[in-house]
Amino acid sequence: MHTKPKPIYSFTKRMIDVCIAASALIVLSPVMAVVAVLVRRKLGSPVIFRHPRPGFQEKTFHCLKFRTMTNERDNNGQVLKEELRLTEFGKLLRRTSLDELPQLWSVLIGDMSLVGPRPLEVRYLPRYSAEQNRRHTVPPGITGWAQVNGRNEIEWSRKLALDVWYVDNRSLTLDLRILALTFWKVATAAGIAKAGHASMEEFFGTAEPVSANRK
Repeated sequence: MHTKPKPIYSFTKRMIDVCIAASALIVLSPVMAVVAVLVRRKLGSPVIFRHPRPGFQEKTFHCLKFRTMTNERDNNGQVLKEELRLTEFGKLLRRTSLDELPQLWSVLIGDMSLVGPRPLEVRYLPRYSAEQNRRHTVPPGITGWAQVNGRNEIEWSRKLALDVWYVDNRSLTLDLRILALTFWKVATAAGIAKAGHASMEEFFGTAEPVSANRK
């Protein structure tokens, strides 16, 4: 049986989101300005990549990131694979998670939370099981339980099971724990991607959901 957090949790969580996001945007504005200039010079426009993602209750919003890849195409006009378009500068942005900073604005306006399941691609929606789709019953986050437990190095079934576990066990204490662990993960650049991949492999659906408690 899944328990629903008390309203005070949702209210307090939102207040924490607003306070931290607003403060971080002010404090980190010089850093974001420098990154924006470097992205413009090294990768061109647009500086900020906007991609539609399903958020709370599957409502689509635009997830914001600093651009990390070029728009290079082959002789037939087809966009090259991510591995070929991801520059060393782009890898640095991803390794340090600086590319995620624009999402603080998404948190401030309510499209995202600091902590929650990461917003994935819209095209994945039909591929989730009913259990996996419960990840959309809470706002998506900049970081989450799956991100501090393997991030992109773990299999999709495990990642989605961790997301659902968070939905069922979320609390302010857990959120604060995830935020603390996130700082460590960012500092050590852990779980950015599997070997040989620029980012997480495409999700095609899983035959059987995996329990988040499985070792």
